[in-house]
This record gives sequence, C-alpha cells and structure tokens, in this order.
Amino acid sequence: MTAIFRTERLTLVFLVLTITAICGLPLLLLFKIGLTAEGSLNIAPLLEALQSRSVLRALWHSLESSALSALFATILGTALALVIGLTNVRAKGLLVFLILLPMMIPPHVTAIAWIQALGPASPVLRWLSIAPELGSDHPLYSREGLVLLLTLQHSPLVFLLVRAALRSFPRELSDAARVSGSGATRMLVKITLPLLSPALMAGFALAFVAALGNFGINALIGIPARYTTLPVLVWRRLASFGPDVLPNVAIISVILALVALVAIVIQTVLQKRMRSALVGLPQAPLDIALGKHRLPVEALLWLFVASVLLLPAASLLATSLVKTYGLDLSLETLTLSNFAEVLWRQSVTLRAFANSTGIATLAALVIAGLSILLGYFLVSRKAGQRMLAGIAGSQAEIAFAVPGLVMSIAFILAFIRPLPIINISLYGTLWIILIAYVSCFVAVGLKPVVAAFLQMDMSLEDAARVSGAGFGRRIRTIFAPLVAPAAASGGILVFLTAYNEVTVSALLWSTGNETIGTTIFNYEDGGYTTLAAAMSVVVVLATIVIMVAMNALTKKVPAGTIPWRS
Repeated sequence: MTAIFRTERLTLVFLVLTITAICGLPLLLLFKIGLTAEGSLNIAPLLEALQSRSVLRALWHSLESSALSALFATILGTALALVIGLTNVRAKGLLVFLILLPMMIPPHVTAIAWIQALGPASPVLRWLSIAPELGSDHPLYSREGLVLLLTLQHSPLVFLLVRAALRSFPRELSDAARVSGSGATRMLVKITLPLLSPALMAGFALAFVAALGNFGINALIGIPARYTTLPVLVWRRLASFGPDVLPNVAIISVILALVALVAIVIQTVLQKRMRSALVGLPQAPLDIALGKHRLPVEALLWLFVASVLLLPAASLLATSLVKTYGLDLSLETLTLSNFAEVLWRQSVTLRAFANSTGIATLAALVIAGLSILLGYFLVSRKAGQRMLAGIAGSQAEIAFAVPGLVMSIAFILAFIRPLPIINISLYGTLWIILIAYVSCFVAVGLKPVVAAFLQMDMSLEDAARVSGAGFGRRIRTIFAPLVAPAAASGGILVFLTAYNEVTVSALLWSTGNETIGTTIFNYEDGGYTTLAAAMSVVVVLATIVIMVAMNALTKKVPAGTIPWRS
C-alpha cells in the first residue's frame, strides 16, 4: 500500500514540476527580465515603456480593436446561437458546422482571403465588374477592417459558449414562462438573456483575449493600415536585432500579458456576481416555431454563411489559379503551377506540412496523456492532491490566457541558452515549438477531461482499491477508458489549433523548422501572393476534410469525442 501511495505522489509531483517548467517558469523569467533592474524588482522599465509614444499607441490600438471586436463578436455569436439553439430552423447540424468552420481556419489565412476578396485586384469582384479602381486604397486596410475580421474570426467562440449554455438550461423555466403567456421576445429579455449573462461575459472575455493576442490579422491588416498593435510591435522590435532587443520586447510582452490577465480577472469576478442557481436537470432546448418567419430567417442565416465563407474562399481559389496576382481569371490565365510549386517544387512548403503535422500530432497526444493524469488529481478527494494539482492547473490556464506571442518571447528567454547538465540548446529547433504548443494548449485538452471526471462516480475507485488495484492499474483499466472520449475531444481541438497556428511559432521558427502558418505568412509578407493563396487553399481543404471525416465518425465513437457535435 505504501508503494501505491508513493507512486501516486511521485506522479503528481512529476506533473506539477512538468507544468511549472513549461508554463510557469518561462513566464516568470519574462516578468523577471521585464521588471527587474540590477537584480531587484523595478517597475521603472515598465513606466519608461508606457511613456513611449509607439508603445502607448500600440497599447491603445490593441485595447480598442480587441474591445470593439469582442463586443461585435458577442452580439453576432449570441444572435446565431439563439436562432439556431431555440428555434425550428432546418439543417441545424450543417449550419453549426459552417458557422464553426472559420474558427478552425488560421487567422492569417482569413486575412489573406478577405484581402484578395475585397481589394482592387479581387478576381471575383473584377469578374463581376464591381471591384474598386486599381490604385485605390484597400477597404480593409483600416481600423474598421481590422475589427471586422477579428469579429468574424472570434464570433464562433462566443457561439460555441452560448450554445452550450442554452443546452444546460432546465426546460421548466421556459415552459413556465410560456404557460404564463409570455411571448418569445419577453421570455428572451426576462429569462434567457439574464441567465446567459455569465456565458456572455465569458464569451466577451474569450473574444477579447483572442483578439488581443491575434498576430495574423493584426499584422496583415494593421501594418498596411498603419494601425500597429502590441503583437505586431513585439514582432517588429524582435526583428530589429538590436543590442537590447530582448529586454525591450520583454517589457512590451509584460504589458500585453498584464492586459490579458486583468481582463481574465475582471471576467471571473463579474461572472461570479452574475451567476444564478438553476434548479432542474438540463433538457432538450426550446424549439420555438417561427411560422411564416422561418423562411426569411433561414434565408438570412444562409446569406450570412455564404458571405462569410464563399466570397473569401472563391477569391482565394481564384488568386491561386492565376499566374500573377491581379490578372482576371479566364481560360487563358488559368494555371495549376502555383499548386505544383507549393506541393512539389518548394521544399520549404513540404517541410512545413511535415513539421506542422508531426508536432501538432505529438502535442495533441502529450496533452491528452497529461490531461488524464492531471484531471484525476484535480478532482481527487484528497485536499493535498487537489491543491498541488490546482497549482499546475492554474499555471496551464494562465499560459492559455496569455497571448501566444508573449509565450513565444518567454520561451526564447527560457531556452536561448543550452539546458543545464545536458548542455543541449532547444532554441532554433522543432522541440521548442512542440513544448510551446503543449504549454499554450494544455488547458484546451484539460477542460473536457476534468468535466468528464466530475461526472464520474468515484466509488469505482474505492472498489478498485479494495480489490488491490494500484494507481497505474486504476488509471489504465478504469479512468483512462472512461475519459478517453473527452481526452480525444480535447486532443482534436489541440491538433486543429496547433496545425494551423502562426502566433506561437511566429518568433520560434527557424530555417528547416518552418510551420504551415509561418510559411504562408512569409509568402504573403514577401509578395508571393499567388503561392500564399495556393498554400492557404490546401490548408483550408485539409481542415475541412479532417472535420468532415471526424463528423462521419460521430455514430461510431462515444458521445463527446467530436468537440463540435452535441
């Protein structure tokens, strides 16, 4: 028995040390370099940075664009969730899939697609003879264009949260209101929206933090618009390679991290104040009959989906099929050479696909395994185990909440020197990107696993203990199989996120260690627009194929395995 308890303790200590090493220590080092001078705590560098006009302007732009886009994303995502979740519109499954699709597409691909869709050289708009005049300003290169794309990118996050909250409502509340004669509008104002307030606050905060750390859209739209945000300022300063570049970008990263953490704290406090106790079990949500309004509502829904998906997708495809960006798409200009270039001739793109697939898969598997073990201790009936596991869980949450670009700076500071004892440097290798993915996304894989453990009857463990089953055997034979669907769900989300991301790897990649996201961004930033479009089309198609294939497995896997399916 003593050996069993020793194994449990050693496993828990290993988990806490591992999470601390990859989540807590890099951030601690970042704050140490940014907020210390001559070996002691000193906020003078922070105050000095806040007196810089460029930093203040970038900070204001970040706060302004993040707040506005989060507000519009909350309104849009909530409206979509209410219509699809509470009414009798048809083809709900397909609509949910299409609404969530932009969330799975990399932000920089979204930016490239919309730039090509609405610009003077847009193949689709030129074909329709409604393109802006050549040489005119691009309509997206502005604050409003940046906010629009951030809104479209992050509204699916709010949609997902609000839809999940709607499904947890006890049906008795709505039934009682309807019996009392309340119409749909009054029920929405008096019951649904007040009860949704914690989910709305969470959705706003999530969209705000996501926009705050978004690099792809902020760079591709903000740089031409001269609307610099903090992530872009960090990227530009790091690219300058000055003698004091690391302390310089460290303090800007600290500012970005502090803004994100303050937003999360405010959201947590407000959520607790807004929370209402619900009595009753969650049941199937309402199915309000729209009557004669159903057809117009469905038409608006499908028009929205088409405008968000089809126009940029068609422009992206058209750009990838012409020899030179700006040519009209016709039989004379049609070519597949761009696809041949990125899929067969360019070694960098082939290497990027291999690198991203490999490290995204490894990150998903590692996080699934860590989540099963850490989730077990987070719901343990032993207060000491819960407290230690909670320390690790809190660090994982902070690493996820802090913008990815900040984490990448933290990893540069932590791993730019060779590791002690083994004297091996991870900087400039794929391993640093893999560890950064695990650090940034472990909270994504952990949440569904913890939820699965909370629903489990822990008397199963008591029976196993009485039968003499050790810790390892209990995990292997009881808990791992039961939470496997939740772990798979988190792993799928981690894979899709890591496979396409650019924010974390933007500062960590090096020649030979490119990722899909950094390669597409470099093509577009270097003026190879048709190659960027071709590679973006391949990535979008790959993402859709993966999601459709997983949808097809819905009936063959346990409920909850496919994250976007009910």
